[in-house]
Amino acid sequence: MRESVQAEVMMSFLVSEELSFRIPVELRYDARDPYAVRLTFHLPGDAPVTWAFGRELLLDGINKPCGDGDVHIAPTDPQELSDVYIRLQVVGERAVFRAGAAPLVAFLDRTDRLVPLGQERNLGDFEETLDEELCRILAEARQNEQNAG
Repeated sequence: MRESVQAEVMMSFLVSEELSFRIPVELRYDARDPYAVRLTFHLPGDAPVTWAFGRELLLDGINKPCGDGDVHIAPTDPQELSDVYIRLQVVGERAVFRAGAAPLVAFLDRTDRLVPLGQERNLGDFEETLDEELCRILAEARQNEQNAG
């Protein structure tokens, strides 16, 4: 059984109202983390940046504005399926991207075939995998702190 879904889409990175440029963004969904999607942004001149957030948030944001905290997703026109704004924020820094809704819907459809929405909890080893992943993240964070200090 295939355990992940990947796609690459082109998004506009909106630097200002007058300036934007197209960048490739890798979308990834892994059945071992069934509630999340990961978007890796390939900005020119920088290392790729990956954001993880709820699959349902991405799905809901295609149709209506949603999101709290660091991630906000909203359709450009709630009356029709066109483009979607994805706003990411860390501390005082903000990045806004514009993506076509159609490739996002196609990606989400593929994730739903892998793990149907609402069936995430039925995956047998989800809790164990989550514990392992949290331990790995904490170990990496400790290692990064030791390297920085």
